[in-house]
Amino acid sequence: MYLKRLRNLREDNDLLQKQVAEELKIKRQVYGLYENGKRTIPIDLLDTLADYYNVSVDYILERTNVKKPYPKK
Repeated sequence: MYLKRLRNLREDNDLLQKQVAEELKIKRQVYGLYENGKRTIPIDLLDTLADYYNVSVDYILERTNVKKPYPKK
């Protein structure tokens, strides 16, 4: 699954793939595969990225255009 919003969020925050990969504690090449849709991103990393960018997972997955995450319980 190609997640163009991952790239857009990264670029909107003036970040390099290397910087995001370091935040996720993975290699830059692996993050690049996620961003380009050549490897499926694990749910835990998707959740971490949503928190990192302060958006909802649904926004990253393009299920909504609303960036605001749901309130935590």
